[in-house]
Amino acid sequence: MTRRAPRLLTLLRIMGLVVVGLGVGIIGSFLQATREIVTMPWGQVVVPWGMIAVVVTVIIVIRGGAWLVRSRAGGWAVFAGWLVATIVMSAESPSGDLAISAGGRQMTYLLGGVILGAAAATFPIAGRSSHTISRERIQPVDPQT
Repeated sequence: MTRRAPRLLTLLRIMGLVVVGLGVGIIGSFLQATREIVTMPWGQVVVPWGMIAVVVTVIIVIRGGAWLVRSRAGGWAVFAGWLVATIVMSAESPSGDLAISAGGRQMTYLLGGVILGAAAATFPIAGRSSHTISRERIQPVDPQT
C-alpha cells in the first residue's frame, strides 16, 4: 500500500502549478513573437523559434506538473494557468497594445498550444495504472451457472 501526500500539501502543489502556468503564459506571450529570418539562395525563410520554444516548454512543464502531483490534476493546473494568462495577454489593453496579435504565427501558437497542452495534460502518469480494480471487488466466476 502506498502512502499519499496529505491533501493540504497536494492542494498547495496544485495552486503553485497554476502560478507556474500563469508565469509560463505571460513570458510565452512575449517570447512567441521572436523569429529568425534566414537568407537562402532561393529567398528568405522565417524560422519562428520563439513559438516553437514556448510550445515545447508548455508541454514539458505540463508533464512535469503531472509528475509532481502524481496525477493528471497537476498537468491540468499548469494548463489552466497557461490558458488564462494567454487569453488575458491576447486581449487588447486600454492603451490599444497587444502582446499576442492576430497573425499566422500567433494563431498557430494559440491553437497549437491549446491542442498540444490539452493532450499533454490528458496523458496518464508513467508508472501508474489508469485502471485500478480492487481485489476485494473481483468475484470468482462459477462455471456451473
